[in-house]
Amino acid sequence: MTHRADEGLESAAASASAPELASSGAAPVPQAGNQEARRADLRRWKAIALSFLIGAAVIFLGCSWWQASESGAPVWVGYVRAAAEAGMVGGLADWFAVTALFRRPLGLPIPHTALIPNNKDRVGDALSDFVEENFLTADALSAKVREAELPLWLARQGVEPGKAEEVSAWIGERAASVVSDLDAEEAENFIRTQVMDRLAEPEWGPPLGRLLEGYIADGKARPLEDDLIDWAHGKILSMESTVVTAIDERMPGWAPRFAREMVGEKVYTELVEFADEVRRNGNHEARLAIRRNLSKLASDLQWDEDMRGRIEGIKQEMLASEQAQQAPAAMWRTVSTTLIDQLMDSESFLRQKITAKVKELAHRLLEDSEFLAQANALVDKAARYAVEKFAPEIIAIIPETIKRWDAEEASQNIELMVGKDLQFIRLNGTVVGSLAGLVIFAVNHLIFGA
Repeated sequence: MTHRADEGLESAAASASAPELASSGAAPVPQAGNQEARRADLRRWKAIALSFLIGAAVIFLGCSWWQASESGAPVWVGYVRAAAEAGMVGGLADWFAVTALFRRPLGLPIPHTALIPNNKDRVGDALSDFVEENFLTADALSAKVREAELPLWLARQGVEPGKAEEVSAWIGERAASVVSDLDAEEAENFIRTQVMDRLAEPEWGPPLGRLLEGYIADGKARPLEDDLIDWAHGKILSMESTVVTAIDERMPGWAPRFAREMVGEKVYTELVEFADEVRRNGNHEARLAIRRNLSKLASDLQWDEDMRGRIEGIKQEMLASEQAQQAPAAMWRTVSTTLIDQLMDSESFLRQKITAKVKELAHRLLEDSEFLAQANALVDKAARYAVEKFAPEIIAIIPETIKRWDAEEASQNIELMVGKDLQFIRLNGTVVGSLAGLVIFAVNHLIFGA
């Protein structure tokens, strides 16, 4: 009866304090699965344990009354009374012990009771130390990793038909998910700061001049020279009517028309022959002039302040243009879309390369024992590094979380999860106590006759 009342009061208090916990930022306490079923089961086993205790008490009182009666009682009643008495004592002691874990028995301020609510933080610290010392150690995790032989298992999986394609699809999906989840604005800012802004930082003239100078020294400017001359030759070949018309318009009006046309054709012929000569002669004066101008341009880009200033002006105009400002967004859209398409398409070049690499790696791990040993060593090293690097942060979650729990609510939920087993302790205490009492009484009666 007292327990029921206490439990009701505690449940009501917990319910009333729930909003306060939410507002104070207290961490939610893990709830036992199927709480209602667990609560009903706990009540049933509490009732069974209590009935055993009450039964022992009733038997003890009945035997005591029988023995105190005027007619007296048979000898066996003493044995039953002793068993019931010891069972009652054992049941009461275990009830006290079990109850003291979660609350104060009968609400009395008895020292060293309500152990879980009062020592919640210490339990968290102890649990953290236990996990750190026995589980999250470099040696423990390394042993588990070696036992699992992860590289060998992955290799055996990889050589099975269709497995490499499945791995490739999995990698593609995960990678595509990562790319799609990236914040577009952050990606654009990254491109802007790492690409556009870095392009704007240095002066363009000197590096361009050195590049052009290197091209000239290595003879790589010759194709540019040839392309320029070929382009000019082609333009001249297509300009016959334009040249003739231009000459005709600039000659005196009194000149005969045939004379004007003859002069125009003559000029055009000379232009064509000049262009042909420049194309054929690698040391033509026109070519030499182009080379001199290219060398001068390379020098001016590096040393001429006016030229460098003009290049900087062109740079600033380019980077300030609307196209340049929109370039990071366009670049990210293109890159992200292309990547996602490649990663999701099983027939894409990227996916095919991933599949081929998976197969190659799997076969190499199976065929090359030295490479397998290296892979095992790498996995072991990674496991040790992960433990050394992240174990303190991971373990710290345990005491930090437990300390944020509400003590009473945590105690109630722990009781729901393990309460049934604890009631068996009470049952065993009553039964074992009865048997022990019976044995003690029997031995005492045999030795002392009383």
